[in-house]
Amino acid sequence: MKQRIPRIVIAATQSGSGKTTIVTGLLAALKEKGLKVQSYKVGPDYIDPGYHEIASGRPGHNLDTWLVTEEKLAEIFARTADDADIAIIEGVMGLYDGGKNGISSTASVAKLLDAPVLLVINAKSMGESAAALALGFKQYDPTVNIAGVILNRLGSLTHRQMIEEALERLDIPVFGAVGRNDKMNMPERHLGLLPVQENKSEAEVVAEIGRTVGASVDIEKIIGLAESAPEIELTARNTLPEKRRARIAVARDDAFTFYYPESIYQLEISGAEIIPFSPLHDREMPEADGLILGGGFPEMFASELYGNESMRASIGEAAKSGMPIYAECGGFMYLMKEMVDFDGNHFPMTGIIPGSVTMNKKLQTVGYVAATMEKDTVLGRKGTVLHGHEFHFSSECAPENINPEEYPRAFTFQRMRKIPPYLAGYAKDNILGSYLHLHFAGSPEAARSFVEKCAEYRQQQER
Repeated sequence: MKQRIPRIVIAATQSGSGKTTIVTGLLAALKEKGLKVQSYKVGPDYIDPGYHEIASGRPGHNLDTWLVTEEKLAEIFARTADDADIAIIEGVMGLYDGGKNGISSTASVAKLLDAPVLLVINAKSMGESAAALALGFKQYDPTVNIAGVILNRLGSLTHRQMIEEALERLDIPVFGAVGRNDKMNMPERHLGLLPVQENKSEAEVVAEIGRTVGASVDIEKIIGLAESAPEIELTARNTLPEKRRARIAVARDDAFTFYYPESIYQLEISGAEIIPFSPLHDREMPEADGLILGGGFPEMFASELYGNESMRASIGEAAKSGMPIYAECGGFMYLMKEMVDFDGNHFPMTGIIPGSVTMNKKLQTVGYVAATMEKDTVLGRKGTVLHGHEFHFSSECAPENINPEEYPRAFTFQRMRKIPPYLAGYAKDNILGSYLHLHFAGSPEAARSFVEKCAEYRQQQER
């Protein structure tokens, strides 16, 4: 069955062009008009969708052809945009940038979804060259439907007119022209934008962005372009089971924020009941059959996490009881014996994994990863290959001279770049932790395995 879903991709010539600001403002302006607007982010980024949600009032979703298959990506998009009036897709980096061979580039996703593209150009310190840049992007791959541009960070009306006249000669439409405005700046930290959970003034910032962008772009023209997108095929939908097989506690607070909504949904359709809780503020874990500790910024809350001794003890007891525990990046750090922050301060953590992590001033690793299981784990059998990504400033340190049996590695990681494969993470009995970020919608077998392990644990506890 086919359905009409008005949609548009907001891309850019390169990172730092201001596309997140433009998209956030556009979402807010469309919502102000009374439209139901659904947002998406190309790539694995967790933070931008948080700003999308504030602006649109709906959770943002990620579209990534490394983390999920193309078929699954199209299914996620069609299902989550089903009841929306318009879908806005924010690109990643530059239009044609992505992993090896264009994996998960904005251009590849735009073509997959047959969506028109608006190219954001940072026009600061640039005149007619902006038109040449737009022409080059348009001609580089004619199968990408670049329908026009949005000029950003213009210095004056004269500056705008100069570029618009050059674009008009090339028959490239301008859908918006946004001037420089320091009030639209979003606070940043070492992994990018400050997560909305911590940016307490985010509502005011988003409101200002919405007013500025709404007044600077041709909203009706953009809606018309989105409506020109052809019908899209709808696939069969998964339904939630009536009876849940296991209860999974999921850490969600300022320290642990990195979760894909569709990843959690995959756990639910596999039979899980999701129970959110806060390692920062709750005294102990909720009653559950399994535990997931996602990524985030535990290093910014190391003192508070250390200070919540009853929670650390509660998670430690759950681990000793055999409860399946899966931890990604920030959650992996929390399972360690110790965390060393940016200032060199040492904070004991849960101690479930007998290692430590140290924060570094420079980014340690970023990129897509193929992870091969070194042994049977709560996510599946030895030899299973999972697609994920790494992005962290911390470095892991196993104790010196420790017996490998006491620090068994979980995965062999293979990155896309020409870097030799390397052992990573920790897996022993019911515990699995590493720097790997997964999307369970792209690894449904891993989600089913984890839910199955949790169900088995539940049965054992009921005996």
